[in-house]
Amino acid sequence: MSLDRQNAARKDELEGTTKSGLQSLPQLSPTTVKESAGSPPPTLWSQTRNNLAEPVVAAFMAGGVAGAVSRTIVSPLERLKILLQVQSVGRTEYKMSTWKALVKMGREEGWRGFMRGNGTNCIRIIPYSAVQFGSYNFYKQFAESPDGEMSPMRRLVCGGAAGITSVTITYPLDIVRTRLSIQSASFADLGVRDPSQRLPGMFTTMVAIHKNEGGVRALYRGIAPTVAGVAPYVGLNFMTYESVRKYLTPDGEKNPNSYRKLLAGAISGAVAQTCTYPFDVLRRRFQINTMSGMGYQYSSIWDAVRVIVAEEGMRGLFKGIGPNLLKVAPSMASSWLSFEMTRDFLVSLSDRE
Repeated sequence: MSLDRQNAARKDELEGTTKSGLQSLPQLSPTTVKESAGSPPPTLWSQTRNNLAEPVVAAFMAGGVAGAVSRTIVSPLERLKILLQVQSVGRTEYKMSTWKALVKMGREEGWRGFMRGNGTNCIRIIPYSAVQFGSYNFYKQFAESPDGEMSPMRRLVCGGAAGITSVTITYPLDIVRTRLSIQSASFADLGVRDPSQRLPGMFTTMVAIHKNEGGVRALYRGIAPTVAGVAPYVGLNFMTYESVRKYLTPDGEKNPNSYRKLLAGAISGAVAQTCTYPFDVLRRRFQINTMSGMGYQYSSIWDAVRVIVAEEGMRGLFKGIGPNLLKVAPSMASSWLSFEMTRDFLVSLSDRE
C-alpha cells in the first residue's frame, strides 16, 4: 500500500473515532446550557425569606407581634388588675367598680397612668410570647401523629412545656413590670408622692432590685407559683383554642374566618385564666413581698395561701378577676388573630418569586 493510501486510511480512522466519541457524550439541551451558564446563586433576600418561612421561625416572629398587639390593647385593664391583686385586707384605695377605678386612675395620673408599665410589659411580652409560640411549635413536632393531628392531652403537655420555657427566660422583666405598675398608684402605705417626682424606669428598677434585695434570686422571686400557674394556663390556652378553632371550622374548609378565630381566642383565654387565676395572685404578692409599705411577708407558697384565705377569704385568691376577664376576651382574641395572620404571611414568603 502506498504512503498516500496509508495516510488516507489513518485519517478516516481518526475521523470515525472522533465522531463516535462525540456521539457518546451527553447531549445538552439549550435550556440546560442557558441555566448552567446564567443561573445566579440565591440572594440574601431569598435566603432570608426561606428562613422566615420555616414553621418554628414563623411562629416565633408571629408570637412576638401577637404579644405586643394584645397587651397594648388591654394595658389599662392589665394595670388595674395588678393594683387589685396587690391590695390586701384593710386597703380600700381601689375597692370600687372597674369603671370607677379606671376613672380614678385617669384623674390622678392622666393618660400615662393607663399605660404605666406597658413599655416594660411589651419589652417582656415580645420575647415571652415569641418563645411561647415558637417553642410550642417546636415541641409539637415530636407529639404530632404522621397526619399532623394531636390529641387534646398532647396539646396540653406541649403548651405547658412552652409556658415553662417562656416564663423562665423572661421572668425578671415581669417582676420589674409589676413594680412599675404600682409605684405611681395612690396606695396610702407607699407614702405621698410628689407629682413632679420622676419615677425610676425599667433598667433603674431592675438594678435596684438586684443591688438591694438579694441579687439574681431577687429577680426570680415568685417564680415557683408563676411556673405552677403558667404551665397549666398556657397548656389550657393552646388546647382550648385549637379544639374550639377546629369545632368552629366549617365542613370542607381548612380554616375558619377571622370572626370565628376571634371567638376561639376569647373562649380559650377565659377558660385558661379562670382555672389558673389564684396562681397569678400569688405571683403578684411574692413579687412585692419585700417592697416596703405593702405589708406582705410570706415565707412560702402554702404560707401565702393560708394567710390570704384566713384574712381575705377565698375571694382573696380571685382579686382582680373582674377586670382580668374583661381584658381576656380582646387580649387573647387579638393575640391569636394577629399571630395567625403574621404567621401565614411569613410562611407564604417562600412561595413568592
